[in-house]
Amino acid sequence: MTMSSKSPPFPGFTSLSDQVFPRPGEAVEDDSQKKRQQSDPTIVLLYGWGDGLPKHVAKYADGFRQLFPHATQVVVLSPISRAMFSDLQQRSDHMVPVIKALTKKSTDLAAERILVHIMSNTGAVNYAATLNSYQEVFGKPMPHQMLSLDSTPGSTDLTMSNISRWSRAMALGTAGFFPWPFAMTQSIWAMFLCVNSFYAWTIGRESAGAWSIKAVNNAQYELPEASRLYMYSKEDDLIGWEDIELHVAESRQLGIKSDTEVFSGSGHVGHMRKFPKQYWSAIQRAWQKAM
Repeated sequence: MTMSSKSPPFPGFTSLSDQVFPRPGEAVEDDSQKKRQQSDPTIVLLYGWGDGLPKHVAKYADGFRQLFPHATQVVVLSPISRAMFSDLQQRSDHMVPVIKALTKKSTDLAAERILVHIMSNTGAVNYAATLNSYQEVFGKPMPHQMLSLDSTPGSTDLTMSNISRWSRAMALGTAGFFPWPFAMTQSIWAMFLCVNSFYAWTIGRESAGAWSIKAVNNAQYELPEASRLYMYSKEDDLIGWEDIELHVAESRQLGIKSDTEVFSGSGHVGHMRKFPKQYWSAIQRAWQKAM
């Protein structure tokens, strides 16, 4: 499904598909801006959280525009249903427009300075699918200098705690469609998750989340030299902070430069809204360190 004949949900962006929206950077008008452009990212690739609405994801794109005004932006929406009900090849095909947007000027991304920002596990699923899509086309990992991870990755094990978290996340995105109480919607999704996981187990299919977490630490898909910034809080009710810190430790063991920014009191993907100065300062510091 494409949206080229419709008005884009992001003002100033172009619709390449119902998930992928690029917009060019601002023009360079003087020498000071030219000097700044030489160290800033040339591309910011932003993956929204599960079922994040365009008007909400756009606030992050605008924040990156304030930090890096001359960078081309590519924003990716992340419907939970598409991440759950598609296999790796289908997810990778959905990310082909991302590859087209990144390689619009040249297929050689080594000449670009790319900052990738992913939000929640569903954003991470689409990012991993992009890595796989790029590997399929070019036979190598996708070049980028920095990867920032907001409220991800969480555990993909089927535990009671995770079922509660995942079903709540799915209920938050769909509660408006049903007339009954939120708890009933969450219970329905919890039962569905159990049935779906059992079915996947019987046919030997790995979940999208499990494959994605492994891909991000696999040198076949992800560049080990790209630095990382993990952004999270211990008050996140959807992603366990222990799981994120475990992933940080695993990344460091692989030799990946991984920093953390811990927020106090903010919920899932709520760090920027509650602590905007801390959030954007952390990203800017991490980028400067990466360069």
